[in-house]
Amino acid sequence: MFPKTEITRSFNAPRELVFKAFTESEHLQNWWCPKGWAFDISKFELRQEGVFHYSQTSPDGNVMWVKFVYHEVNAPDKLVYTSFFSDEMGNIVLAPFNDNWPLESQYFYIHEHGGKTILTVIGAPVSPTEEETVQEGFSGTFVQLADYLSTISYD
Repeated sequence: MFPKTEITRSFNAPRELVFKAFTESEHLQNWWCPKGWAFDISKFELRQEGVFHYSQTSPDGNVMWVKFVYHEVNAPDKLVYTSFFSDEMGNIVLAPFNDNWPLESQYFYIHEHGGKTILTVIGAPVSPTEEETVQEGFSGTFVQLADYLSTISYD
């Protein structure tokens, strides 16, 4: 059995808005990727077997490409996708920061409880090798999501 990562976070925003923050490019531009990094979307198709392919550039100019393939889009309750680091053309590559990062990971999002949105992210390697591990890479990004959601008025 290979390790999986589970992260749960509560947001003071309706689940519809949290889902849109994950699935609409105008929202993603405001919080997705590490703080201080530039973010550029190459392709965005929110549908089953659709692709989200983007680059993120560190302050010192290093570029990382990432690609998602959506498997289930069930607004506003669930989003299932496989993600992997890629090259500019979308081909799978090793993570630039850790050779033991899984080539592909699958993520699941499930929301809502008691007037707040509870977001549970479960990440698991797809066809992992013994050396591969899934690490918590979302913690800082979720702080940015909470900050971003607090700037949007909704009723």
